[in-house]
Amino acid sequence: VTVDMPVPHNSLDVITIIFVLSAINPDDMAHCIANLARYLKPGGHVLFRDYGRYDLAQLRFKNGRCLSDNFYARGDGTKVYFTTQQEVDRLFCDAGLVKVQNIVDRRLQVNRARKLKMYRVWIQCKYMKPLV
Repeated sequence: VTVDMPVPHNSLDVITIIFVLSAINPDDMAHCIANLARYLKPGGHVLFRDYGRYDLAQLRFKNGRCLSDNFYARGDGTKVYFTTQQEVDRLFCDAGLVKVQNIVDRRLQVNRARKLKMYRVWIQCKYMKPLV
């Protein structure tokens, strides 16, 4: 699908992708990142954060919700993919971007009232479009 954007190519300093890529079919992710990279100025950055592999949300899915490896359908019909640092790095580098940061953010969240421990995993990255 081609969408006309209200900005020209090579015009954006920063693009944020926060919990967006996980909602896209894994087969379409490379195309999406390549399209976004076209809009970055040389020296511009992509800021990325999304679900990491084995996040609590992934581990809680019931049988029958898995569409393909690490790709699930939620009860409301929305989709979610759980990625790895390596997958994200490949997507962004294949689109011509350079890694500035690519980390796994693992956090233990505790709900004291319900006495629940929740192990969360997110991938957080920063990639840059080369100057030349």
